[in-house]
Amino acid sequence: MPNIMLTDITQQFNIDAVVFGQFSGAYYIGYCLMHLPIGIMLDRYGPRKVMSACILLTVIGLLPIIFAEYWIYPIIGRVMIGIGSSAAILGAFKMIRMTFREQDFTKMLSFSVTIGLIGAIYGGGPVSYLCDVYSYKTVIGIFAILGVLFACMTYMLVPEVTSEHKTTVIADMKTVFANGKVILVCCLAGLMVGPMEGFADAWGSEFLKQVYGFEAKTANYLTSMIYIGMCFAPLLSRIAEKTGAYIGTIAGAGVVMLAVFTMLVTDTLNGSSIMIGFFIVGLCCAYQILAIYKASTYVPENVAGLTTAVANMIIMSFGYVFHSIIGVIIKSYSPVGEAVAFSYGIAVIPITLLIGAIGFLMVSYQERSAYNKLQINLTN
Repeated sequence: MPNIMLTDITQQFNIDAVVFGQFSGAYYIGYCLMHLPIGIMLDRYGPRKVMSACILLTVIGLLPIIFAEYWIYPIIGRVMIGIGSSAAILGAFKMIRMTFREQDFTKMLSFSVTIGLIGAIYGGGPVSYLCDVYSYKTVIGIFAILGVLFACMTYMLVPEVTSEHKTTVIADMKTVFANGKVILVCCLAGLMVGPMEGFADAWGSEFLKQVYGFEAKTANYLTSMIYIGMCFAPLLSRIAEKTGAYIGTIAGAGVVMLAVFTMLVTDTLNGSSIMIGFFIVGLCCAYQILAIYKASTYVPENVAGLTTAVANMIIMSFGYVFHSIIGVIIKSYSPVGEAVAFSYGIAVIPITLLIGAIGFLMVSYQERSAYNKLQINLTN
């Protein structure tokens, strides 16, 4: 929405591109800061109340764009939208655990992610059309009305949950953060987030233009194949469910992404092979779903919501690390040449993929060894 309405908003409030960028980025402040509190509230009060309230919060966050005269209020509203939006994926985690069998968790979460990505990829067209036909304020008003309706539907359709919590918030957080397996899986998964967060989200298009010489339109299209590939996340979840090797599937996805990005940074791919490779990378990026699920199995059920919030927060925080490190390397090697600088910068991704894949292979080996020992003891 901000990209589509950029001109209208900047003219209404008489701001420049830098200030508008702060407006867009304010979303992530609310989104990241509220992950833990919302995860805790979902465990204690259930998704019915929390998600309904968060949807209404996004509605309230939209209103300053329509009614405010001073720029500070849309900024505050944007933070509120980020806070409300953080309940979307966390609420999906919680509701899937409430209503489906544990073995169906990754499959249903994959479907949820697919629906969300379809909205992100193809939602711009309808919104842009509505803005052309009506004023952008009218479109925001429509969003607000739909938000209230969605909040009411959520409150009516999501079942009430009676909290059985007998521990304090501090005790719950200690249970999660003191669990070495949870933190290890999250950090290893974070090391593998480079293809999505570091490449597709930030540096991908410019890399393809500088290193492979593609035009902007072609570079943007090829990069978008990663997002389209992730729409097929249920396929990776299906493999993990059928084999029962969730950690092994994650490691395999890391190896595949490592192979594609190694060939990419060594300039050995062409246009068609890049398109196919990026689609496969997008499919493999669904490993994040498997990692979050696996982390939640290492803790008691009463802190599963908090664990998924912590896992998602840790994994997504690595995106900032990739953005920053790649940017620093590119700037450092720019005097040598832009193509060389971008090749060195993106080379960070296959290096971290290698570390992450090896780490998951070791975890998989340890879990398999522990399982075999347990079976031998039970047999004896």
